Amino acid sequence: MTLEEVLIQDSAACTGKILEEVLVSAKMNECLTIGVYESAKVMNVDPDSVAFCVLATDEEFECDIALQIHFTLIQAFCFDNDISIVRVNDMQRLSNIVGEKSVELEDAHCVLITQNPAEGSWQDPALDKLHLFCEESRSLNEWVPEITLPER
Repeated sequence: MTLEEVLIQDSAACTGKILEEVLVSAKMNECLTIGVYESAKVMNVDPDSVAFCVLATDEEFECDIALQIHFTLIQAFCFDNDISIVRVNDMQRLSNIVGEKSVELEDAHCVLITQNPAEGSWQDPALDKLHLFCEESRSLNEWVPEITLPER
């Protein structure tokens, strides 16, 4: 393992905390779109409002061909529109972060963080750190970096 890979791996652990912080903040400001189909609708109607994309899967869904096709299309859209994108390997943990306590989310495979700077909407400085992490990962040819969310 090279020094750059070690630094990226350590950075990914800290980035998990930052991602959780941004998701909680976006949720409080109603700047989240949750679900593959809902996300596709937002990307189609207003792609400029999408600031960040999180894809989540776990062992149960790794062999789901339809989901993998959706992920490929979402990734392509994000690359074409310069939207930073990461993958997390614990959909249940992501669901716990972005969902309501009383409602269990069935589709938290894709979560979009949206914002509309023209309207002066919510902005989080931690989101810039996530963008920087994605940019650094791309420079190492890791196009969709994987982040581990902290346990609770």
